[in-house]
Amino acid sequence: MNLKRSIEHSALDFPIFNGDESYVYLDNAATTQKPKAVLEAIMDYYSNCNANVYRAIHRWGEESTRRYEEARQTVAAFIGASSTDEIIFTSGATDSINLAATVYCQRYIEPGDEIILTEMEHHSNLVPWQIQGERTGAVLKFIPVDESGELNLEVLKTLWSPRTKLLALTHMSNVLGTINPVKEIIKLAHERGVKVLIDGAQSVPHIKVDVQDLNCDFLAFSGHKMCGPTGTGVLYGKRELLDELPPFRGGGEMIRSVFLDHSEWNSLPHKFEAGTPNIAGVVGLAAAVHYLQSWGMDRIEEQEKILTKRLIRGLDSLEEYTLYGKGRHRGGIAAFTRKGTHSHDLTQYLDSKGFALRAGHHCAHPLARKLNALSTTRASVYFYNNVGQIDSLLKTLAEAEEFVL
Repeated sequence: MNLKRSIEHSALDFPIFNGDESYVYLDNAATTQKPKAVLEAIMDYYSNCNANVYRAIHRWGEESTRRYEEARQTVAAFIGASSTDEIIFTSGATDSINLAATVYCQRYIEPGDEIILTEMEHHSNLVPWQIQGERTGAVLKFIPVDESGELNLEVLKTLWSPRTKLLALTHMSNVLGTINPVKEIIKLAHERGVKVLIDGAQSVPHIKVDVQDLNCDFLAFSGHKMCGPTGTGVLYGKRELLDELPPFRGGGEMIRSVFLDHSEWNSLPHKFEAGTPNIAGVVGLAAAVHYLQSWGMDRIEEQEKILTKRLIRGLDSLEEYTLYGKGRHRGGIAAFTRKGTHSHDLTQYLDSKGFALRAGHHCAHPLARKLNALSTTRASVYFYNNVGQIDSLLKTLAEAEEFVL
């Protein structure tokens, strides 16, 4: 790729856009589009070396294994992991968090122990902990969200106790766009011996995330939100912690030896990857990482800052609209409502005008209730969007009249 080319022209790499800006995709927090490089990597895998990994003693199996493990190296380097053993491939951030919640609670949580979450969590980083709380007797506590859409860290100071074992929080809210000060929070937690899981589904695709710099214990993210295939994801965990945890699922490859009355577990990372993995998807995920790196995460972040600033300022200037979340540090997500108009109607109207946004509670029921906005319209940008698209959206919103669909 020619790095001198303007990042605003990156949409040309995506077949779904077909060089046509008549339909503007602004639902990137839900899933992102896939560049040719990713599609070609998947097709090449299936066309030239489709075989199962690890145990096949033939050229296709060896090539498939090589590509799969090279993908693990690519992902490890992308997030700054110290070892490929710390990279567990999953089906997505939801699967990653369920894995971490299940095995961590099974190993370490006793009745009365406490897990701290936040009020802005996606259901994927709330429901798994509720399930484990019911199973183990753990108590869930919550960091509240203030009027600006940021976490109230003063309240966090009152939540710690000797029974606090783990804190799980989103890096970037999928509703408010708020980027939480996770490095600061991780430091506070570790001073008290508390482990931390970061939901990076909305951050890893958009900003540079280095797990060693953050010093998080777990990081979960999805491939499909970063130009990769659906059904792919990653759980990063510190090696010494993963070594101590039991397996998540039983089956092939996660075992070293099996007897009728017991089994011995495989080493990392295979202990947590039972069965035939999504090999082609993982190869596609690696291609997506290479694609993002070819642009540079700094350039991607800068492009999104330009778009987000324009979007937020524009929404703030529209009297009929209410924007939710006005934190000092935020990513390219804007949830809003229009006075007198249901968000589903507004979003369907926008679709008729050539804009793909999202409507609903965005898998964050508790936050929606706190905001007193059970359904909002959400615009979410990615680096392949451009200023003209944002301006066009704002113009369409400004011109919208009262309507009933």
